[in-house]
Amino acid sequence: MIKILFVCHGNICRSTMAESIMKELVRRKGIAYQYYIDSAATSMEEVGEPMYSPAARKLKEKGIPVGNHYARVLKRKDYQDFDLLIGMDRYNVRNMEYLFGGDREHRIRKMMQYAGSDRDVADPWYTGDFEATWQDLIVSIEKLIEITEK
Repeated sequence: MIKILFVCHGNICRSTMAESIMKELVRRKGIAYQYYIDSAATSMEEVGEPMYSPAARKLKEKGIPVGNHYARVLKRKDYQDFDLLIGMDRYNVRNMEYLFGGDREHRIRKMMQYAGSDRDVADPWYTGDFEATWQDLIVSIEKLIEITEK
């Protein structure tokens, strides 16, 4: 089983969208049993909050179920508990490396690298453009599944 943790600043938009998308795509492929998928925040700001309603609306529009998500903060032990810790942007990656004291086991990745890009996932918190975020995530997650599928 591969354990994947998606990480963003608040865990109410990008990382929880990624979590929901990946859970649904592996379910549709009949390989959900091969994965443990979760998400977390690098900040305490939104801990305990549900998914941001415009993010949930975008997922529902795309046919992706939205579960009962409540934002949680990244913990030091997550580094050992997950095989991949995937940040939505360079700041998330930097914050993870700081919290974990580096990346000795090369578990930290940036989401868009799976789409062949070094740029950050579009942040809808600032732009309101949840379609751009969806496009970044769907392309990256489809490739991530292709790479990790057993």
